[in-house]
Amino acid sequence: MGSVKEVQSKAELDKIVGDGSPAILHFWASWCEASKHMDQVFSQLSTDFPHAHFLRVEAEEQPEISEQHSVSAVPYFVFFKEGNAVDTLEGADPSSLANKVAKIAGSITPGDPAAPASLGMAAGPTVLETVQELARENGAPQKVSSSGVDDRLTKRLQQLVASHPIILFMKGTPEEPQCGFSQKVVDILKKEKVKFGSFDILTDNEVREGLKKFSNWPTYPQLYCKGELLGGCDIVITMHDSGELTEVFKDHGVGISDTLEAKPNKTAGPSGLSAALTTRLAGLINSSPVMLFMKGTADEPRCGFSRKVVDILKQEKVELETFDILTDDEVRQGLKVYSNWSSYPQLYIKGELIGGSDIVLEMQKSGELKKVLAEKGIHSLEDRLKNLLNSSPVMLFMKGTPDSPRCGFSSKVVNALKEEGVDFGSFDILSDEEVRQGLKTFSNWPTYPQLYYKGELVGGCDIVLELHSGGELKSTLSE
Repeated sequence: MGSVKEVQSKAELDKIVGDGSPAILHFWASWCEASKHMDQVFSQLSTDFPHAHFLRVEAEEQPEISEQHSVSAVPYFVFFKEGNAVDTLEGADPSSLANKVAKIAGSITPGDPAAPASLGMAAGPTVLETVQELARENGAPQKVSSSGVDDRLTKRLQQLVASHPIILFMKGTPEEPQCGFSQKVVDILKKEKVKFGSFDILTDNEVREGLKKFSNWPTYPQLYCKGELLGGCDIVITMHDSGELTEVFKDHGVGISDTLEAKPNKTAGPSGLSAALTTRLAGLINSSPVMLFMKGTADEPRCGFSRKVVDILKQEKVELETFDILTDDEVRQGLKVYSNWSSYPQLYIKGELIGGSDIVLEMQKSGELKKVLAEKGIHSLEDRLKNLLNSSPVMLFMKGTPDSPRCGFSSKVVNALKEEGVDFGSFDILSDEEVRQGLKTFSNWPTYPQLYYKGELVGGCDIVLELHSGGELKSTLSE
């Protein structure tokens, strides 16, 4: 081998790596000086280790490969052995590169230190000095600890994302972007004719690494509006092309003077919609007491505003259904007209539009959201279970009813209670799957029936029968 091969496609990479030989893949960029200098070290290493594949990928030209390996900075190296990626290296660190290469490809001579030629004269003293200087200037890539971002950094990041109504965390500056993805987002924001702030993450490694954890978004650029993450390059492009980015900015009063967030016009009629679509939208809105039309799903929100509303509803411990408007453009466009509300997410409670993320957040802060939920009879599962448990001093959760038990264990407990002359309430868990599954978790008891006294679990069939046979059941249920 003994040379560096430029990879042109994912299929080509898979084929080369698939032969099982050691392989090292270098992600580089033409604008990055550290990449260029590390590439010279990389080339020399290919001579020192002729039995390994040395491969190069221009990160921005091969996004499919870059995304597969979660590349968010260059230079970046991925090490393969027996067809699998076994290690990575980020940054300009020639010593670590040579040692990692030697680890998977074997030393030049058994017992020799790793790649002495590449780390010294063969690499060229000027190249080595330059790389080492870059490494000192840039510092080794910092890692966010598994416990998360510390309080000091969290406060700094919160201040940064809120420092402008629109702020772009990017590589370089709007005048001189240092990567193609950042360039694209800058161009879009200019087309949107909005004022925006920016932060060059190449100048501050603490922010660069910390923001990935803070936002749960692993790559750059990252665009924020009113302190909420909209997304990266692909999402911004999609929102711009659909016209939704303009609507989000307008909805949040960004770039439009003297504009406040629109309030939902609950009297406006759905003009211009077909009868079929109107019926469909009404059905969706009323398909659940709490219905959220959002980007993505509750488990995987696709925008910061949608994530915020999901988090709020989870904090309120409210059961909700969602509809991903990214999967259905007819609903996505039609609901804007139907509700007279121009952006997403949209939250509905008992068929009535509450509003978007800003309104939901304000309602939570003021306590109004909890009040509205209560007024409309929307209770969290936990509240519902507590109410059921306390609906009678002695409460039996069973399959069927006392008059028609649907399992032998439930029948035995009913008979024991009747023989003791105990008055009791009951709930048929076969009639409500939410209660059936939720109570198992709530009580940490996996089976039915379950007998409660004054809201506290007594036990299941075996325990009740044991108390009954020992003459202790009635006294236990009357303490």
